Amino acid sequence: MDINKGDFVTRKSYNHDTVFKVINIKDGIYYLKGAEVRLYADSDFNDLVKCEKPKEEDFKEEDRNSKIKDKEKDDYFYLPGKILHIDGDNEYLEKCLKFYKYAGVYAIGKKIKEEDMYEQVVLLLKEYKPDILIITGHDAYYKKKGSITDNENYKNTKNFIKAVKAARNYEKSHEKLVIIAGACQSNYEELIKAGANYASSPKRVNIHALDPAIIAVTIALTERNKEINLKETLEKTKYGKDGMGGIMGNGLMYVGYPR
Repeated sequence: MDINKGDFVTRKSYNHDTVFKVINIKDGIYYLKGAEVRLYADSDFNDLVKCEKPKEEDFKEEDRNSKIKDKEKDDYFYLPGKILHIDGDNEYLEKCLKFYKYAGVYAIGKKIKEEDMYEQVVLLLKEYKPDILIITGHDAYYKKKGSITDNENYKNTKNFIKAVKAARNYEKSHEKLVIIAGACQSNYEELIKAGANYASSPKRVNIHALDPAIIAVTIALTERNKEINLKETLEKTKYGKDGMGGIMGNGLMYVGYPR
């Protein structure tokens, strides 16, 4: 069976645990991108099995955070927190923007290469004045290179850290600007130290493309006088506390009266 650029495949050596899209083929090597997880990989032909394209996320009505919808009948009005989402991957960004629209949360999305994020993040913060900032894209921990604590052993953790530090230097308060940072296998501890409220990945596992967005929407749709249930929020993500972690804080939705 031929496998061509644009096809979807799984890997035999990893028990077909992840669906990838073939993004390039060169000198017999197949270059892959996770269809749902923020992961790049490469493989030879013999390890690949062609498969169907994963089904698009179907945001069912019962799965929606319905706080806004349920309250539209009362005497109050609601202003969810605003999201600025900076992503190194346009396909994943589009998935997240679709999710924000479904949830009824206003979000601005910008596709920027990971290495350029730190140069542009402050300009974007000044322009859009968001309540929540997401800094994500692709990352990986290269175990063969050495220590888990050395940022040189990660694909993009250093770039994410630089962007987080730039954003946190602009707005020092963790309450006024919530930062969600990292991607697959990122150095969680260093991203938190740099100033992120939430980050990946405590156990250096892959994360789903929507994981940062799920956390952001939860915060955006929780009232400012209510504390976010940290454990419950993390459990909404694909791999729970293994994939994402963070610090306690309140929601960012204003409630007003009368409608």
